[in-house]
Amino acid sequence: MKKVDVVVVGGGPVGLWTACELKLAGLDVAVLERRIARTDQSRALTIHGRTVELFAMRGIADRFLAEGKPIPTGHYAALDTRLDFSSFDTQFPFTLFLAQSRTEALIEDHARELGVEFLRGHMVESITGDAAEGYQLSARQECGVSVFGARAVVGADARHSIVRRTAGIAFEGSDATVSIMMGDVRLKGANGPPVRTVSNERGGVTIVPVGPGGVARVIVIDPRRMRIPVGEPLSLEELASSTRQVLGEDVQLSDPTWLSRFGDETRLAARYREGNLFLAGDAAHLHLPAGGQGMNVGLQDAMNLGWKLAAVLNGVAPDALLDSYQKERRPVGAQLARNTLAQGAVMTGFDLAHLALRAEMSELLELPEVNRRLAGVLSGFDLRYLGGDLFGDALGVGERVADRALRFADGTYTSIYRLLSRGKWLHLSCQSGMRMPLPEWLHPQAVDFVSASFAGLEVRDDSVAACLIRPDGYNAGHTIASGVAATNPA
Repeated sequence: MKKVDVVVVGGGPVGLWTACELKLAGLDVAVLERRIARTDQSRALTIHGRTVELFAMRGIADRFLAEGKPIPTGHYAALDTRLDFSSFDTQFPFTLFLAQSRTEALIEDHARELGVEFLRGHMVESITGDAAEGYQLSARQECGVSVFGARAVVGADARHSIVRRTAGIAFEGSDATVSIMMGDVRLKGANGPPVRTVSNERGGVTIVPVGPGGVARVIVIDPRRMRIPVGEPLSLEELASSTRQVLGEDVQLSDPTWLSRFGDETRLAARYREGNLFLAGDAAHLHLPAGGQGMNVGLQDAMNLGWKLAAVLNGVAPDALLDSYQKERRPVGAQLARNTLAQGAVMTGFDLAHLALRAEMSELLELPEVNRRLAGVLSGFDLRYLGGDLFGDALGVGERVADRALRFADGTYTSIYRLLSRGKWLHLSCQSGMRMPLPEWLHPQAVDFVSASFAGLEVRDDSVAACLIRPDGYNAGHTIASGVAATNPA
């Protein structure tokens, strides 16, 4: 039996990022992935700006920016009025258009650089044990069965999660009510802009270029075919016929590389933790893929869980810290379920009433306050965690921290996100002798203490004198020169 600190079941982006965070903190971690090779198919094409910030906190954002295409707007329910990200205080006010297969590959590269043990072709068949004695996992391979021992197990193993089943956690929600067609094909004859969305009484079509030579992703909602089971194979002829029906144009589809159906099945795990069994990503929440949120929310689950689990297993934080994972992330999963159900209701109705609703909502999105509200939800920029017993209730606690340039006393420069690259807490003293009290449970060895000033900002009486930032880039409190708690300067 091979013993490690943590086994992560599932080697997609969420599982790999969880493993990266655990390994960064010095834990021995193994990722068990049932697939023998990485898939070339990419349901997700969107990295939201908040996720790019997470990558920046670990020093690898440039890898994704080098390959992805920034798009300054997003969509809600495929409405005509786009979501605007320009009002957010961030270096990345956009979505990054990048195939999930490449996102997964880049995270895998990072994991291997850190020394994560990533084992493909390992199908986990059973998990036994408990938090007190540890867990044993049996994983089948072509050559037999391997057994792993672990202090904790993270399930990033999607809809049919064996970790969730072992933990006895209910996956509450609703079955699919609609079926949507999707194909990556070569397309000729579709007039319009590079990204095209059409909704009318005949249905809905979205066309997104995904490669050279007219290769596009075509997503079709045909009201005549919305009740076909998601598992029924999709033919090119069916996709092409429905596309022509909705567009009213003679489009030609050929050379399919992927044909599939998906639905609006929506589920949320009743809890995210049972003992030292944890859920993240699609193992915890399942929903209509509207707004490109699923992978991003999963990666933020991983970022939240990773440093907390590592701190507890390393003995520098109490077990209660692990309860905060569910407290902070399950409401995000619930909100994700709600907004994707709402988007689905708007996207899949084509009678006069639903078309009128689309028109009204599109006009409402022209109001900056409404647009920012939905853009903040989908991007994650507006997420704030409640403080509570562990994190306190000072002003600014739980708010996202934007990156800022910092100047050391010797005249050299750095930034907040660069200082977070080690995955530790950051205590930043911006004025000489000023300190932010640490939570009583937080061990000082888990904190990097740095003295630096905010570059280019005028020092005033109400300027931030010290701040404490969590490893995942959320505020844990600020002080000003008078010692009074201040709001988040970032």
